[in-house]
Amino acid sequence: MIVYGIKNCNTVKSALDWLKKKKIEFEFHDYKAKGISDSKLKEWSKQVGWETLVNKKGMTWRKLDDKTKAEVTTQTAAIGLMTKQTSVIKRPLIEVAGKVVTVGFDEGEYKQKFKSDIIL
Repeated sequence: MIVYGIKNCNTVKSALDWLKKKKIEFEFHDYKAKGISDSKLKEWSKQVGWETLVNKKGMTWRKLDDKTKAEVTTQTAAIGLMTKQTSVIKRPLIEVAGKVVTVGFDEGEYKQKFKSDIIL
């Protein structure tokens, strides 16, 4: 299991703390330190849609100028933005064996998806 996010994000911290408390093993991929590839973003977009990946409620999105926001109408444009400004990707994103399991942190959803160290 790989958890993608930014280490200083409070939502990511909550998710990581939850996983640790439940003793669920994971690898952490920090977008800020390691970046993210176009191909990985395309994979995720096919699975959950680029609209799910772009965090329009976050500070990074809100700080973008209106022209940039208006240009994000296609997967290609969204991936271009997410590659350049990784903070705009909704987080955390959890991937298991190449499949997106969750996007964001919701304790109720995590309880349903994860049971001890077994992914349901």
